[in-house]
Amino acid sequence: MTTHSNTPAGWYADPQGTPNLLRYWDGTQWTEHTNPGQVPQQQQGGGSAWELNVSRPPDPSKVQHQVQQQAGVSPTAYGGGTLFTEPVLVVNQKAKLIELVNEYSVFDQNGRTLGSVVEVGQSTAKKVLRFVSSVDQFLTHKLEVRDAQGQPHLVLTRPAKFIKSKVLVHRANGEPLGEIVQQNAFGKIKFGFMYNGQQIGAIKAENWRAWNFAIVDHTDTEIARITKTWEGLAKTMFTTADNYVLQIHRQLADPLLSMVVASALTVDTALKQDSRGLG
Repeated sequence: MTTHSNTPAGWYADPQGTPNLLRYWDGTQWTEHTNPGQVPQQQQGGGSAWELNVSRPPDPSKVQHQVQQQAGVSPTAYGGGTLFTEPVLVVNQKAKLIELVNEYSVFDQNGRTLGSVVEVGQSTAKKVLRFVSSVDQFLTHKLEVRDAQGQPHLVLTRPAKFIKSKVLVHRANGEPLGEIVQQNAFGKIKFGFMYNGQQIGAIKAENWRAWNFAIVDHTDTEIARITKTWEGLAKTMFTTADNYVLQIHRQLADPLLSMVVASALTVDTALKQDSRGLG
């Protein structure tokens, strides 16, 4: 690509020729922001030919605005550049007018891509059911949490539900890490982090609409916070896409760390996925 000043800002192939890498051009110069190149959906294991995707390429400045202005999170020290070492994670669902598979992008506070969350294991029959009805909200959903290189790190399974949700958290190799269990169906929703039969933490909705959550440890001390951010009127009215910011207040060890990260990545599937519109 010729880097003239009249070239619009956006994501383009890395000018240094790095394979499968996009670099952000701000309209005048190349920036340090990169994003893995889009691989075919068939290789990603997500997406569907039936879907109508209206998402735009990620814009680091919009992610920074989302964190600082919308979520009210001040810039913090950088972490290690991974899903499990950054103090702030931005989870943005891909906006689709027709959505059959849940997909999310995960960024750090500066808009750098850290990974993705992709729903896997959806059969054709299940996609058809989702297209023609909302019954699939009661069926099993399985999500893979992948790093920026596409390697899976966690597998999150929400078994079939009727009223309350539960999410099983496993490492990619199948090792169980714990469960995120919904503890009530009315009022301010609460989820417990269960590990070896004991509760090691919880997610507490701050209002009945379940938009924002405080995450606490076993002593009921807040260790992190999930804030839903405004995705825009068009997306709110016509899609089910939701955007969240996770702020972790201090360093955490496993299994609590993985449970906290998993909670931010599954709160939409567990609670909000089946609502639409301004509520």
